[in-house]
Amino acid sequence: MTTIEPGNTPKPTPRPGPPRPGPRPTASSNHPPTPPAAVPVSCDPHRFGRVDADGTVWLITSAGERKIASWQAGDAEAAYVHFGRRYDDLSTEVALLEHRLGSGSGDARKIKSAAATLLESLPDASVLGDVDALTARLTTIVEQAGASAQEERAKRDELRAAQTARKEALAAEAEEIGANSTQWKASGDRLRAILDEWRTITGLDRKVDDALWKRYSAAREAFNRRRGSHFAELDRERVGVRQAKEALCERAEALSGSTDWGATASTFRDLLAEWKAAGRAAKDVDDALWKRFKAAQDTFFSARNAVNAEKDAEFNANADAKAELLAEAENIDISDVDAARAAFRAIGDKWDAIGKASRDRTAELERRLRAVEKKIRDAAQSGWTDPEAQARADQFRERAEQFERQAEKAEAAGKAKDAEKARASAAQWREWADAASAAIKK
Repeated sequence: MTTIEPGNTPKPTPRPGPPRPGPRPTASSNHPPTPPAAVPVSCDPHRFGRVDADGTVWLITSAGERKIASWQAGDAEAAYVHFGRRYDDLSTEVALLEHRLGSGSGDARKIKSAAATLLESLPDASVLGDVDALTARLTTIVEQAGASAQEERAKRDELRAAQTARKEALAAEAEEIGANSTQWKASGDRLRAILDEWRTITGLDRKVDDALWKRYSAAREAFNRRRGSHFAELDRERVGVRQAKEALCERAEALSGSTDWGATASTFRDLLAEWKAAGRAAKDVDDALWKRFKAAQDTFFSARNAVNAEKDAEFNANADAKAELLAEAENIDISDVDAARAAFRAIGDKWDAIGKASRDRTAELERRLRAVEKKIRDAAQSGWTDPEAQARADQFRERAEQFERQAEKAEAAGKAKDAEKARASAAQWREWADAASAAIKK
């Protein structure tokens, strides 16, 4: 029981206005919450207490009367005012708890604890007012706050589980990348994206969060080690490729001045196949080496193409000259067989002297020449005696042998072009000799 004596009267505190009454908002309400109804500050203390003549102050509740103080600081009315204000202060605290709970602006666990503390203090509170109403309100607050705390706990648990699942999924993805992926650029970018997302996920149990972080960190380190090993090995391979291609460049450059066109062209094809099989060095190195190799290759093939162009021009000119001879041969008068044979031999000598014609025209030119030769032979057959025909065949065979000896000499002297021309002439005369021999047998 509190004794209030003169000089100890507490200064009156400003009395806050009553909270505006309103319904407790529901979870589905879209409107701002308003404080719940509270006991008016102007609650009449005379209804809930009495002051004896000796200053004893009594609180009246449903359970009976309880002595709360001994008032010696003034008359009885001053006691009512003093203890009524103390009740108002207590009621205001309760109203604030109701508002915080109803608006959802406070932690339900803390609200429940504060309400429980006030509820425990009511049996000893030195106030004059409707303590039974405060008890009911505080009991309601404790019950509702407990229910809200359970809901909040369930929501926190649900959120924690969802956040944990997100990080577990990210950790598992990181582990898959760390163990198996060889898409170095894309996977590195993905691991960074996972880290960015990871930092936005909060609310996990500390131990669980630490364990998941260790999984992600270990996966990232494993990926970085594998990527580092890959590129280190790639660097070693590129050094080997660079050395191999440098050697190919040197071989190509050594061959670039060759005039052995056929063999060297074949060798260049082999070198190109080796180049493709060698792999790739670093891009700038590979590009520079390819320029070296291609320059050597182009030097050789440009020279060969120039020679071939010169040959083609020569062979085309030879074909034109042979075409003129054919026109002359095709106009030989075969009424005088001996004169016709002499004219044809003269044309044959000139034909051989001209040399090789272009490949695309040779077959047609030879066909026309054999046709003229056959026409003359057919015309002569009726007047030839066997000795004459044999002499003609022997003469053709002798000419063939002469050209074959020329071919052997030219080849021994290293004159491949002359040897080729002589062999072609020998083949032609050999064919005519065989034809003449066949005519004798008929």
